[in-house]
Amino acid sequence: MNKTHSNEQFMGAIAALGAYFLWGILPIYWKWIVGASSEEVIAHRVIWSFVFMIIIILVTKNVKPLAEDIKGLIRAPKRLLIIICASLIITVNWYLFIWSVNHGHVVQASLGYYINPLVSVLLGLIFLKERLSLWQIVSFFIAFLGVLIMTIQVGVFPWVSIGLALTFGLYGLLKKTVQLKAMTGLTIETAVVTPLALIYLLFIDPGKHPFHFATPGLALLLMGAGIVTAIPLILFAAGANRISLTMIGFFQYVAPTLMLILGTLLYHEPFDREHLFSFIMIWVSLILFTMARTKWFVQLEGKLLHRKSFAK
Repeated sequence: MNKTHSNEQFMGAIAALGAYFLWGILPIYWKWIVGASSEEVIAHRVIWSFVFMIIIILVTKNVKPLAEDIKGLIRAPKRLLIIICASLIITVNWYLFIWSVNHGHVVQASLGYYINPLVSVLLGLIFLKERLSLWQIVSFFIAFLGVLIMTIQVGVFPWVSIGLALTFGLYGLLKKTVQLKAMTGLTIETAVVTPLALIYLLFIDPGKHPFHFATPGLALLLMGAGIVTAIPLILFAAGANRISLTMIGFFQYVAPTLMLILGTLLYHEPFDREHLFSFIMIWVSLILFTMARTKWFVQLEGKLLHRKSFAK
């Protein structure tokens, strides 16, 4: 491995870790926004994300690639419909996350992003006809038991967790079929939803100051929602292009772990023995799921299947 390639990998790892770190501490930012409902916050997040991405596109001179992607979508109505659906689904995901943070469910949000990789693989199994290994099947069963135990013991179905995992998983599935670049993709997605956000602020929930310019602190925080949305995605795109999928697979658990720490230690959300036991099962499931791709587990699975066929 030459020095240039090594430096590229190092910078990619730093960028990806930076993205997951920012996603992990994002609940702090949403907690800062006081004086606006979750519906208002999501509307502002969409609008200012679009504005910020347009600025980034202009500064980085990516206007031509953006125009080419838009023309490509217009020429292929099916792809355009898919990207519209993806835009709506990620908006629902953003709203669920903001709502969960503002209503004291940061721990549930962290659980949602822990089980997201499992949901993504399950969607791939259903829609893309992908196959699961023995250890991936076992990991799914353990994760299912963890969620089931939490539902029975705590007495509340973790709909926030399931909703976040399912919407993000569906978003990833749709994005995989369209395959737009991260920067132009986010710009187009926010462009699709921005008219709906403006309609909400101006007509559905009209106020004297829908953009809160009369309250500078609140207005700045709402405008900053676009920046805190876009920057991690840009960092992630930069990192994903330089490091392996295996490394990304390990890094993706940084964000929900930080959320769990914030929810329990900073915001003092309930986390009793039932929660701990369920989370341990999820963690065991994720370790199995991640390790299932390694050479040792593949060889072990081969031996088990060989013994089973021999026994018959």
